[in-house]
Amino acid sequence: MADAQDKKREDQTVARNRKARHEYFVLDSMEVGIVLSGTEIKSVRNGQVNLRDGFARIENGELWLHNVHISPYEKGTYYNKEPMRPRKLLAHKSQILKLFQKTREKGLTLIPLAMYIKEGKRAKVELALAKGKQQHDKRDSIAERDADREISRKIRESGKREY
Repeated sequence: MADAQDKKREDQTVARNRKARHEYFVLDSMEVGIVLSGTEIKSVRNGQVNLRDGFARIENGELWLHNVHISPYEKGTYYNKEPMRPRKLLAHKSQILKLFQKTREKGLTLIPLAMYIKEGKRAKVELALAKGKQQHDKRDSIAERDADREISRKIRESGKREY
């Protein structure tokens, strides 16, 4: 019985922004809450979230998440909200002020890396302060990743030798 409760308290990753680490240098990340309606949280629990083109912006001292698609709940009625509407993110005032100062620098932006359910209750977003990569940086990342794969493949093959 304790195992079932422990599994329920684990963080359940709902969506990941896989292209984010390819398109951006991630400088810093933080966990923030997100304000969702009842039918939206049901869609999030079902994993119907797309973070690919998402970004966050500070407007009037509040943190807002834009361009994140949360599909309408299939069993919902008129309670369903617009899938692409801006959603408020929850963070401390000091954190928002620090992010505002950093995003004023040239080339820095706020992007969502992941959305997950924490302890089986609340939806959280991993928000990152990031700087966009140039094309040559992306090529360098791909070459580095390929070299790491080649090295790990060689190590695996050397361990499989028969005597």
